[in-house]
Amino acid sequence: MNLANKLDLDGLLSKKNTIKKIFFYRICGTGMGAAACLLRECGFNVEGGDLNYFPPMSTYLENTGIPLHDLKEFNFDKLKDFDLVVVGNVVPRAGEDARKIEEVGVPFCSFPAALGAFVLHDKNVVGIAGTHGKTTTTYFMTQVFEALGYDPGYFIGGVIEGRPSSKLGRSPYLFIESDEYDSAYFEKISKFRSYTLNHMILTSLEFDHADIFDSIEDIKDEFAPVVKDLKGAIIANSDYPAVEDLKNSFNDRHWLFYGKNSDFGPRIVKESENGTEFEVRYGSDWYHFNTNVVGEHNILNLATCVIFAFCEGHSSEEIFQAIKDLKFVKRRQELRGHYKGVPVIDDFAHHPRSVETTIKAIKTKFPDKIITVIFEPNSATARSNIFQDEFSEALAHADRVHFARPERDTTVKSAENLDYEEVVDYLIGKNIKAGMSTNLEDLRAAIDSFVDKDQLFLVLSNGTCLGLWKSSFVDELK
Repeated sequence: MNLANKLDLDGLLSKKNTIKKIFFYRICGTGMGAAACLLRECGFNVEGGDLNYFPPMSTYLENTGIPLHDLKEFNFDKLKDFDLVVVGNVVPRAGEDARKIEEVGVPFCSFPAALGAFVLHDKNVVGIAGTHGKTTTTYFMTQVFEALGYDPGYFIGGVIEGRPSSKLGRSPYLFIESDEYDSAYFEKISKFRSYTLNHMILTSLEFDHADIFDSIEDIKDEFAPVVKDLKGAIIANSDYPAVEDLKNSFNDRHWLFYGKNSDFGPRIVKESENGTEFEVRYGSDWYHFNTNVVGEHNILNLATCVIFAFCEGHSSEEIFQAIKDLKFVKRRQELRGHYKGVPVIDDFAHHPRSVETTIKAIKTKFPDKIITVIFEPNSATARSNIFQDEFSEALAHADRVHFARPERDTTVKSAENLDYEEVVDYLIGKNIKAGMSTNLEDLRAAIDSFVDKDQLFLVLSNGTCLGLWKSSFVDELK
C-alpha cells in the first residue's frame, strides 16, 4: 500500500482551509451519500461516483444535484481535479481501485474523518451508538428536538421520506449515527472514533460484525477511548453486560441508565396497534408518556430521547408533546404497499435480537394478521453460523418463515456458513411453516403461493433480498 497521501482527522484539520473540491468514491452507500450532502451544505464543491446506483439512495442523490459519475467508465486522472478523495468502506484493500486512488497523488481520507474535521468541531454533538437502533434513535432524536423548537443538525445512515439524510442545522445540536464498523481499508477504527462527541447514547452493546471483530472485547476496545474523553452525558442501556463493563472502567463519567431491567424504565403501561403508553423515571420521579410508536425496542430507543431532553432542561409537558407522533426512516418497519392485497413491510433487521423484536412489534401493530417473514441473511455475520441458535429462536416468533438464501458464503474466517436446513427443521419442529428459495424466480413463486387475505409479508434484509427490491415486485405494490 502507498499511504503517503492518506489524511487522518489531524491531517484534515491542518489542511481545512485549502480543501475546496471533494470527490466521494463509492458515494451510493447510505453513510457516504449522507456525508457528501452534509459537506456540500458546508460549502464544499462535491461530486461522487459509484459502480451501481440503487434506490433508495440513488434516487436521493439524484435529487440533491450532486454530479454523479459511473465508475465503470471513470478516468482516474479526473481525480487530480479535486483537493480530496473520500473513499468508501466498500473499496477493498487489495483491489485495483485502492491502488489507483493511492497512485493518483491526491490526498484521500475516510468519510468519518471528513465529518470529524469539517462538520463536527463547532457543534454540540450527540453520538448515537450501539449494536441496534442507531438509525431509528438518531431520527427520533432529531424529530423530538425539532418539536422542542430547535433546528438541529443530523447525520442518519438511511433514507428519510420527505427530507435529506443529513443536515447542518442552525442550532448547536447535531445528532449523528455513530457506527462501530470500521472506517475504510486504510483506517481500521470504528467510525465514531473520528467524531468529536460531546454526549453519547449507547442503545446496546453485544457481539456483531464478526468479519472485523473477534470478540465483544474488541468492540469495547473501540468504545473505550471515546468514552474516556466524553465530557457530557452517556445515556446507556444497562441490560447489556458489556455496557456495565464500560461503566466500571470509566465510572467517573456522567452515566445515566435505562433499560428493560432498569430501575429507571421505560415501563410499558399499555400498547396497541395505535401506539404505546409508557413511563420513564428521571431523578426521583416517574413521568407518563404517550406515543404512536409501537414495539418494545422502539420504546427503549425513544426513552433515550426523553432522558436527553430532560438533561437539557426540558419539562415533562414539553417532552410529552414532542414524542406523540414520530416517523421512521425508510426500511424500518416501512409499509411499502400491498401485494395482491397483502401488506408488505420492509425492515433492515439482520441480527437475531433485531429480528425477534421487529417480529414482535409487527405482531402488535397488526394483531389480526398472520406474519410471514421473508428473511435474507445478507451480512457476513448473518450468513455465518455464529448466531445459528439465536436465529432459530428469533424466527420462531413468526407464523411462517421463508429464507431468501444468498449464494455468497460468509466471509467470517472463524465460522462456517449458516445451516439453513437446520433452522428450517427447527422451525417445522415448532409447528411453524418454513422453507427456502435460492433465487429470485423461486422466491417470487413462493410469495405468490403464500398470498392470502389474512397474511402480512415482513421482509427482513439489509440488502435487496435476492433482488426482490430491484424487481417488478416493487412495481406491483399498490
